[in-house]
Amino acid sequence: MARYRTPSKAVQKLGFRSKLEAVVNQQLVESGLKFSYEGKLNKIKYVKPVTHHTYLSDFLLENGIIIEAKGFFDVDDRKKHLNIKEQYPELDIRFLFMNANNKLRKGSPTSYAKWCDKNGFMWADKVVPEEWLKEKKSKVELDAIIKLLKGMNS
Repeated sequence: MARYRTPSKAVQKLGFRSKLEAVVNQQLVESGLKFSYEGKLNKIKYVKPVTHHTYLSDFLLENGIIIEAKGFFDVDDRKKHLNIKEQYPELDIRFLFMNANNKLRKGSPTSYAKWCDKNGFMWADKVVPEEWLKEKKSKVELDAIIKLLKGMNS
């Protein structure tokens, strides 16, 4: 992540974000050219390029349940799983944590388990629940999951 220095009080008082901007502004004023500083026409909209990624799930059960075993659940993993859930809501991804009570980060009130509850993911602690292993999906639902996964891998 980029870190930015806070401009000096004198530069801030002039309305600029850096000393260099203040110097350039002064030069342009002295040149007599018309210009705008961070005006309406200075705004340029753009789209960040799409990047394609692949997620290799830990376990795919024959009943279509995907189990992701996690000891450590960092911010990048959490973002990835939110993206996957948004793009493929029909996938049934569940988390198995080494310790579901671990906090997202030091001092956070939110545990891995609470994050899952908040974001609509099923989770378990230490052992895959028997009900997950015995769970049955309809043939239509299971066929749709398998077709989707095969389509991603062709």
